[in-house]
Amino acid sequence: MKFETNWRPVRDNGIPLYRQIIDYVRDKIERGEWPPGSRIPTERAIAKAFDVNRSTVVQAFAELAAEGLIVGKSGSGTIVAAIMGDQNIPKLPDWESYVKTGVHRPNQRTIQDINHAEFIPDIIRLGTGEPSPDLYPQAMERILLQMPSQMKDFGYPEPRGLYTLREEISRHMAQYGVKVSPDSVLIVSGALQALQLIALGLLKNGSSVLTESPSYLQSLQVFQSAGMSMSGLPMDEEGLAVKGLEHYARSGKGTILYTIPSFHNPTGTVMSDKRRHEIYQLCVQQKLPMMEDDAYRDLWLDEPSPPPIKALDQNGLVLYIGSMSKTLSPGLRIGWVIGPEQVIHRLADVKMQSDYGASTLSQWTVMQFLRQRQYGEHLDFVRKELRTRRSYMLQLLEHYLKGKAEWKVPGGGFYIWLKLNSGISIPALFEAALNNGVLLNPGYLYDKTDQEHLRLSYSYATLKQMEKGIRQLATSIP
Repeated sequence: MKFETNWRPVRDNGIPLYRQIIDYVRDKIERGEWPPGSRIPTERAIAKAFDVNRSTVVQAFAELAAEGLIVGKSGSGTIVAAIMGDQNIPKLPDWESYVKTGVHRPNQRTIQDINHAEFIPDIIRLGTGEPSPDLYPQAMERILLQMPSQMKDFGYPEPRGLYTLREEISRHMAQYGVKVSPDSVLIVSGALQALQLIALGLLKNGSSVLTESPSYLQSLQVFQSAGMSMSGLPMDEEGLAVKGLEHYARSGKGTILYTIPSFHNPTGTVMSDKRRHEIYQLCVQQKLPMMEDDAYRDLWLDEPSPPPIKALDQNGLVLYIGSMSKTLSPGLRIGWVIGPEQVIHRLADVKMQSDYGASTLSQWTVMQFLRQRQYGEHLDFVRKELRTRRSYMLQLLEHYLKGKAEWKVPGGGFYIWLKLNSGISIPALFEAALNNGVLLNPGYLYDKTDQEHLRLSYSYATLKQMEKGIRQLATSIP
């Protein structure tokens, strides 16, 4: 049983640790958070979460059992009793069976561990794919202070999103050669929701989604949970390989293509302009629709990426996905989809059924950043800081991991795709690093057969944390 909590016993407050744990468990039971008949976390899991000796938890469990609150069941671990002093469990909903049979598949165990560990105090996050708080917009406070006089309505926006924001996104995309009216723009709560809406609103059970291998999409369960299969296609130095795509497209095995052509996650590869034309023309010939995830486009550090594939699209073939999560702020949860109007209306309808629209406050905030030309200034700041971070991480890799690993210099984005030369077990390395306070992103999250890569990120950890984390990583690799 997975055990996650922000509560911790307080040391040196005069109350024994085991007694604080007893009070914690009792409160959980009395509030119905751990209902009668439910299995509670193991002694080992609680001891690890609370950073106490297992003997402390054993003592707490013994007293809870004496009070009649919990009872050990052969083959079931420790469960909550029906009422104090009564070990006859009533017929209540078996929530554990509900949890296991839900339609949406659970995250991979490693991803669950990462999502939990990211909030452990002082953890060094060497794989986190988001900007550091140090990179948040300096103009954010001023923009938010303007909101009371700028916002005219706090109600639900129309299904496609705030019209003035869609206007600004239309202008924003024009600089990349994508000509689109606000009518063909849908505001979504981040790029991940765009994928969920496409899976639910456009594709049928049994569809086959084609994507690069490795790919960020492989780390998600969005399409698999909707009854669809994933097929990984090979990459080369120019991005997605044409021959692999051609084989699947001509055989009719692909329903839709998903690609990250600019500063690919996790490899950092930039698809060449020539390759973008080839991929697009092949998709046109085979009538294969495409999802172009361009979340990292604005994060070029050496030179801009070629124009989006969507800029070539006069056939309504490409569903373009953009986001502010990697540049402005992940907490705003603002992204967008560009596509044919009939598709946008369908996705908007599905979105209204799921959340009734993205945050109005966030939409107004992003709109003002674009309208006041603050977004461009912010990007200049972010690129400057990311160049410094990238340079420092590359220096650390050269110093600590030369001969132990191989890597390429990314031209933008957040990531360095690190290939380890030794035959070390990547799962074991992940666990060892985590036990030493360093959080990694293993390559098998993005390609389940990969046992030699790590995705390193220079966007989140401080320079001091980078040095400590890379040094610690080097000591774990023979």
